[in-house]
Amino acid sequence: MSPVRRRFSSVRARAALAATLVVAVALVAAGAAVLLALRANLGEQAGAGADSAARRVASSLVSGTAPADLDLDDDDHPVQVVDDDGRLLAASEDLERISGTGTAAVKPVAPQTDDDDDGDHDRGDDSKRGGTVSDDTDHTNGSATVDGDSADYRFAAVEVDDTAYGDLTVYAGGSLSAEQGAVGTALTAMLIGFPVLLVVVGGVTYLVTRRALRPVEGIRAEMAAITASQDLGRRVPRPDTHDEVARLAATTNETLAALQDSVERQRRFVADASHELRSPIASLRTQLEVGAAHPELLDVDGAVEDTVRLQELAADLLLLARLDAGEKPGGARVDLTALVREELSQRTGDPHPVTVAATGPAQVAGSRGQLARVLGNLVDNAQRHARTAVRVTVDVDVDAGAGGVVLTVADDGDGVPERERERIFERFVRLDDARSRDGGGAGLGLAIARDVAARHGGTLTVRTAPQGGALFELRLPAG
Repeated sequence: MSPVRRRFSSVRARAALAATLVVAVALVAAGAAVLLALRANLGEQAGAGADSAARRVASSLVSGTAPADLDLDDDDHPVQVVDDDGRLLAASEDLERISGTGTAAVKPVAPQTDDDDDGDHDRGDDSKRGGTVSDDTDHTNGSATVDGDSADYRFAAVEVDDTAYGDLTVYAGGSLSAEQGAVGTALTAMLIGFPVLLVVVGGVTYLVTRRALRPVEGIRAEMAAITASQDLGRRVPRPDTHDEVARLAATTNETLAALQDSVERQRRFVADASHELRSPIASLRTQLEVGAAHPELLDVDGAVEDTVRLQELAADLLLLARLDAGEKPGGARVDLTALVREELSQRTGDPHPVTVAATGPAQVAGSRGQLARVLGNLVDNAQRHARTAVRVTVDVDVDAGAGGVVLTVADDGDGVPERERERIFERFVRLDDARSRDGGGAGLGLAIARDVAARHGGTLTVRTAPQGGALFELRLPAG
């Protein structure tokens, strides 16, 4: 990607461009509104002036002044007086051209009174007859040339009825030069000022965004350095603010801490697994080598025992790997009571008897195989530490909000010290006086049981049993 393209693909460049576009749209809309309002206001003022001039002339006509005797020497307001036939009876003295009124004529003609038509009355008496001025005013836009100066005007048309010369219409114009000048000046100022303002807005937005995103760039650079060095002990810088960037840095550091912890646990797991696998493999190899050299000394039972132990350890490691990879337990309905009875009925070599107490069916959702593994691991653990008996109970917890199933496995052994009750669920952990390789435990059974319980949305805890030993309690949501 080219430097220019990279620059304009950055967040700060896009933010500056977006802010500039928004301000540009707002300025154009506001400028258009201002120009329209200014034009309308000045146009109304020109129309008001034209209406006033037209009504002054109309008032003169009503008072008996003949059209030829009207005082129309007003260069600011060109005037026409037109009769019903469209004949021009009076006009401003210096009027040379006009458009937008009832007639384009600029030279008046002699007026004709109603008595000229009848031929029965004295003109002098009838010429004094007045009339009425209409309250309505019509406005039109046009142009006129007065004494060589051309301009645009807003014309007002006022009707005067029942005069000695019939019904007349007075046209008077108000100049639009002030409107056009003001609009032109405002438009020029906008064309000059708006681009400057947009440049300022874009530049300020770019600088502010750049300053705001500087901590993000620091986080990105540190993450790149962590990726390159693979040092998960490093942390990204956290700005001394309380905004989203600071929360992003805190969340990133929490993620790095969790990732570091996961990697360290994975490394310990691999090291412990290698150590645990090395012992049975070495023992099996030694026995096979001795048997190869001296067949009469081959310990077949010991070789079988080491092979079984190695097979169980490999199965545990594979299950843990699948759980760590996020394997879903599924949603099959499992009757935990039936599962307990079936699994315990197949155990024939346990040193201590197992009693089962269940109130009835207990439906849960999950993987039958994984739940059977949890039960087997808990019972194996109880058999290793019990003195005389193991007790398994299955009950439905009606006090839970949506119902729940509780499975307990208790023994009458020495129990688990309170300070060790969380540690025993860690992988490859064996209490010095209670866990040994000779007893067949590799320290994975309880860890697998808790992981499976968590995958099924449940919990696995340990406390003291009524008989004085350990009581493991598995709680699962009802299916």
